[in-house]
Amino acid sequence: YLLGEGRLINLAEAEGHPSSVMDMSFAKQALSAEYMAKNHAQMDNKVYPVPEEIDRQIAKLKLDSLGVKIDTLTDEQRKYLASWHMGT
Repeated sequence: YLLGEGRLINLAEAEGHPSSVMDMSFAKQALSAEYMAKNHAQMDNKVYPVPEEIDRQIAKLKLDSLGVKIDTLTDEQRKYLASWHMGT
């Protein structure tokens, strides 16, 4: 026998794709499809990255479902982050 009888090993011999990951994948696909449906008239026929707002919305929903809150950066933290340059 091949390992997992030739099936994808993570599906046949392990937990497969955990729902805790798949829910975010499906949310990204659904919200991206909605975005394209609403904005197709302004879009060229090319590949686009998923808008950052969608990624942030999914992250917020996921963290909310886990009871995790995101801190707001202080002015000092923003200044520190902005002070970094490539390669430092």
